[in-house]
Amino acid sequence: MEEDAASTTAKKTKPDGIDGQGHPKIGSPAGGQSFDSIDRLPDEVLGSIISLLPTKAGARIQILSRRWRPLWRAAPLNLDAGCDLTCQDRKQILFVSKILSDHPGPARRFALPGIRLRDRYARIDGWLRSRALTGLREIDFHYEIENPQLPYPLPPSALRFAPTLCVADFGNCDFPREVAPLLKFPCLKQLSLRSVFVLEDVLHSLLCGCPVLESLLLDGNFGCGCLRINSPTLRSIGISLFCLRERGENPILLQVLIIEDAPCLERLLPLYPDEGPATIRVKMIALSLTTLMRTVKVVALDTWGPNLDSVVDLLKCFPCLQKLYIMSHLQNGRKNKWSYNPLDPIECLESHLRQVVVMKYWGMRPDVDLAKFFVLNAKVLKKMVFGCISSCNDKWMANQRRRLQLNNRASQGARFKFKRSAYSTFACNSHTHDLWKDDPFDSHFCR
Repeated sequence: MEEDAASTTAKKTKPDGIDGQGHPKIGSPAGGQSFDSIDRLPDEVLGSIISLLPTKAGARIQILSRRWRPLWRAAPLNLDAGCDLTCQDRKQILFVSKILSDHPGPARRFALPGIRLRDRYARIDGWLRSRALTGLREIDFHYEIENPQLPYPLPPSALRFAPTLCVADFGNCDFPREVAPLLKFPCLKQLSLRSVFVLEDVLHSLLCGCPVLESLLLDGNFGCGCLRINSPTLRSIGISLFCLRERGENPILLQVLIIEDAPCLERLLPLYPDEGPATIRVKMIALSLTTLMRTVKVVALDTWGPNLDSVVDLLKCFPCLQKLYIMSHLQNGRKNKWSYNPLDPIECLESHLRQVVVMKYWGMRPDVDLAKFFVLNAKVLKKMVFGCISSCNDKWMANQRRRLQLNNRASQGARFKFKRSAYSTFACNSHTHDLWKDDPFDSHFCR
């Protein structure tokens, strides 16, 4: 009876213009007065709202009233040709062509995720040259993978927006070599390259043309074995070495990352450390290494053994590190004995490191020695989370707490959590560009 009454109450209190999912119904006033209030807003504000709506909703807004009819054409175009528009190829082509012919421009965003090329190169090139896309600020261009060993070329017309682009996401394509040295992206702040064939000199030329770039995502690309980072504005780098096996027997993958000058860098984020080659070497070339990397606050690393010596060397590189994520790969026979010398202190352990997350924690001796180093030496640690592969029953956790010497912890306010986890990756690629996020990784695990 109580459930029926609650259901009836919910039905009575739901505004007339709200659908079953809580969204306003296009073409009906949500409560009547709501649309009256919106209708009083200036055209410029309404246009900004329309440009943020999904493509279908933005186009259908014209039926609300006579005043709304010209607003869609006047608002910056937001065209997303993904499955939300239609999952049928033929309709997708018709819809995109119709919208581009009806809208005079300018455009805010154009997304072609997973477009099937087939014999449509000329048509896609025509879309990209459309007047409706004038002044484009965001582009998301991905081919559907049809021939992994021979990716289709990215139409040069996709790069004609370089002067105005703020966000660019390219995938499953061959980045053009000829135009790269000439490209300048004066406004580009976010760049994503996913499964892109891009040569080393082309990638360097591309990055040199981005003077205000803040976040860079390199996900499963091939053709470039070494990347040098020189950027006065870059704050976040996400890297994945995962590459489809169908790319060929020996695709050239990113093996060496050299950070030469990145004074604003805050995050180094691996995406799928299990899938890549054995190592990514990160070099810091500077007279004063610690001065160069004082801005880095979040680091994720992939360690085999685990290797405490390598981890300690890394801690010395990032004196202001606040959050450390470790993907541990257990190797039998590894001995981690490192005596902390208070006369040669590690700055982040003394003053800054507040959170450590250890993934793939087995509770074996190499794991325990690595984790115990932080327990006994991180003086301002607030939280340490263990993603455990084995079962976390009470007896096992009690034994781990004893072996980790939690009663002797350096930070008396630190909390320690053991969580059963099957996670094998950091799964952070979707957050590489979320610079506002305090935790770029799977935050529900770290709570």
